[in-house]
Amino acid sequence: MTTPPAPSFAVPTESLAAAVTPIEAGAHVTAAGFLGRTPALALGDGTVVLADIGQVRRVSAHPGGGIMVAAVQSAGPRLVRLLTGGDDGRLVAVRAEGEPEELANEGGRWIDALAAREDGALAWAAGRQVRARSAKGDVKSITVPTSARGLAFAPKGYRLAIAHYNAVSLWYPNTDQPPDIMEWKGSHLDVTFAPDGRFLVTSMQENALHGWRLPDGAHMRMQGYPSKSRSLSWSHDGNWLATSGAEACVVWPFESKTGPMGKDPRECGVRLARVAEVAFHPKTLVLAIGYEDGFILLCRLTDGSEILVRKADVGPPDPVSALVWDDEGRRLVFGTRGGQAGMLDLPR
Repeated sequence: MTTPPAPSFAVPTESLAAAVTPIEAGAHVTAAGFLGRTPALALGDGTVVLADIGQVRRVSAHPGGGIMVAAVQSAGPRLVRLLTGGDDGRLVAVRAEGEPEELANEGGRWIDALAAREDGALAWAAGRQVRARSAKGDVKSITVPTSARGLAFAPKGYRLAIAHYNAVSLWYPNTDQPPDIMEWKGSHLDVTFAPDGRFLVTSMQENALHGWRLPDGAHMRMQGYPSKSRSLSWSHDGNWLATSGAEACVVWPFESKTGPMGKDPRECGVRLARVAEVAFHPKTLVLAIGYEDGFILLCRLTDGSEILVRKADVGPPDPVSALVWDDEGRRLVFGTRGGQAGMLDLPR
């Protein structure tokens, strides 16, 4: 059992706030991403905002409904799209051109989880029903013991992790074999594979993370969070896992064969507000950290240095709900539950 250390507070002295361009969202930002160079926001009112330079376009992806989950799929230059799952039971794809396309319809059952692969495959869940569509368009289904809460594709092979109560099911959609069951008592929420596929980690309802070393099935317990850790982000080299849920970004070491067990985590951006969203830079050991009071900063893991991106909101707290880098690590798009959003364009 490993627990984050007690915090020590620091205040950033440099600011990039002047390099942030506001984006008019207007509703809860469920998720964000980049469609090529176009920032895209998936909103809780069913709208997708495409924030081109000098122009904001609004796409009604789920008329009369709300977007529950979203993910960007980049399968080469010909297939870059924002996938959205709604409380209307529809799975919709939106490209940078702005035309929505319905990919699936679950008959009004909420789409609770979504995952995408770079080869064009995708998966979604509605209650206990999980479906996977291959890059060739073949759809396979499986029913898990309880409602699926999180989905993630393995980095190698067509294999899907499904988080649910008391376990994670590891399913090969192209076979008739039953899924492998990674058991651990409790409610598993989000799920993620390490970039090299050696580790599987879930966030839990019980304010903890749980993990498995897949080569031998050994368990890893990461506890001590004051709230649920709902945002997880791997470093580009796969050696670190950044997590939300505390008054600092807690970063667990995964560079060794045994993972984080017996090792203390690092922490970045310690403040008197809990971390809501984390996003590792795609090329360096720099973290973007968003807090429940709307504050955003960048923190360099190697020495803990910090740069302000966005100050905390004046008035009622407006938690950061989306935080994503582009592929080059030059731009960072963010959104809040209250409908504020913006994009940081790093100086060259």
